[in-house]
Amino acid sequence: MDIGTGLAAIGAGIAVGVTGLGAGLGEKDVGAAAVGAITEDMSLFGKSMVLMVLPETIVIFGLVVAILALFTLQ
Repeated sequence: MDIGTGLAAIGAGIAVGVTGLGAGLGEKDVGAAAVGAITEDMSLFGKSMVLMVLPETIVIFGLVVAILALFTLQ
């Protein structure tokens, strides 16, 4: 294994880790607001769940970047 492959693996790990951290921070705020909204009006449950899923798409993008980084070197 050469240094380029090792650096690509480190970059892939950072890509997934940072996007996971960002999604967690985003979901924290959205979750708190969703719980408050659902407490006021239960009909907002469906909209709240959609908004809770949106930050998770960032992690999927990070995973795609990590996969591309790992498989383009080989």
